[in-house]
Amino acid sequence: MAGTSLEVAIAAGGTAGHINPALALAEELFSRGHHVRFFGQSAKLEGTLVPQAGFVLEPIHVTGFDRSRPWTLVSALVRERKASARVGEVFAEKGAPDVAVGFGAYVELPLMDRCRKRRIPYVLHEQNSVPGLANKTLASNARYVCVSLPQARAAFEGRVQGEDSIVLTGNPVRRSVLSASRKAGRAAFSIPGDATMLLVFGGSLGAQHVNEAIARLKARLLADPKLYVVHSTGKELYDGVVASLALTDAERERWQVVPYISNMGEALAAADLVVSRAGASSIAEIAALAVPSVLVPYPLATGDHQTTNAHYLADAGAATLFADGAIDGGAFADDLLALVGDAGRRERMRACARGLGQDQAAAKLADVVERAAAR
Repeated sequence: MAGTSLEVAIAAGGTAGHINPALALAEELFSRGHHVRFFGQSAKLEGTLVPQAGFVLEPIHVTGFDRSRPWTLVSALVRERKASARVGEVFAEKGAPDVAVGFGAYVELPLMDRCRKRRIPYVLHEQNSVPGLANKTLASNARYVCVSLPQARAAFEGRVQGEDSIVLTGNPVRRSVLSASRKAGRAAFSIPGDATMLLVFGGSLGAQHVNEAIARLKARLLADPKLYVVHSTGKELYDGVVASLALTDAERERWQVVPYISNMGEALAAADLVVSRAGASSIAEIAALAVPSVLVPYPLATGDHQTTNAHYLADAGAATLFADGAIDGGAFADDLLALVGDAGRRERMRACARGLGQDQAAAKLADVVERAAAR
C-alpha cells in the first residue's frame, strides 16, 4: 500500500522464537512508513525485547491452561476476557488498528478476539512446522495464515476461509542478523580471514548431547591447523563443557567456549559451517545467511517438529541431517570432518540455501499484511 500509512497491532510473546520474527516484521513495516504497536505481557520476555527495539508495548495479562489440569481452563478464559476488554480500551483511547498480526501463543487471543468483534482484519504467522493451538483456533477468521515451512500448510487446510488464504512467507529474521558481515563477524570473534570457522550451538539453553559429541572430536578437529571453533554451550552447561574439553592455552586460541552468543548475526556471518539443533529461529537465521549446516534435531520436540524443520534445509541441499541418536557414530564424525575440509561442497550448500529466499521473509510477510488491510 504505497503512500498509505497503516496502524498495525502485533501480538507476540513468551519466547524469543515468537518475539524476534514479530520484531523483524515490525522493522520492515516501520521502514515502509507504517506505525506498529505491540500487545503482550510486560513481565515476560516481550516486556524487555519490544521496548529495546523501539516499539510501544501495550500490557495485557493472559495465561494458558494445563491440559492435564482441565480446571485451569476457567481461570485462563477469565483472564483472556479481561485482556480482550483491555485491548478494547486501548482501541478506544488510542485508535483501532487497520490490521493486526498474531505470532502464536495465548497472548494473541485477546487481540484477535477484539479485532474479530470490530471486523478488523488479522493475519496469523506460524513459525513452526507443527502449529500451536492458538493459531489453529484463530485460523477460521484470519484474512491470511502465513507459514514458515511448507509442511505447516496441511494443519491449516480446511480451517481457513480459502486455500489462497495460506501463504508461504518464511520466518522473518531481524535486520541486525541480516546486516551482519563476514568481516565484522570475524573481527568480533578474532577469527583470521583465511581460517575455516566452525560454529556450534544448541539454542539458548544449549544441547548437552551435541556438546558431548563435539567435545569427543576435539583432537580430530584441531588437527586441521586452519580450523577455528566457536562453541556456544548454553549457560547451564558451560562449566561441564569447559571441564570435558580441558583445552590447553594453545588450544583455546582456536577453540572459543562461550555460554551464550548474543550477536548471533555476526557469528553466523563469520561461520563457514554450523552444527546446530533445528529450532524454527535457528533454521530461519541459518537459511537467511546461507550458512552450510549439520543439523541435529532435538528428539523430544512436540510432534518431532525439529526434524521437519531440518528437512526444510536438508531436502534443499543446504544441510545434512543427523538424528540425535546417530551423532555418537562414525558417520556423523566423518561427515562433519569432510565438510570442514571441503570448501567446494560448502559453497554448493550455500547456493542451495540462498535459493530458499529466507532473507526475504520479513518483506513477504509485510506484503501480506498490507494486502490484508487493503481487502
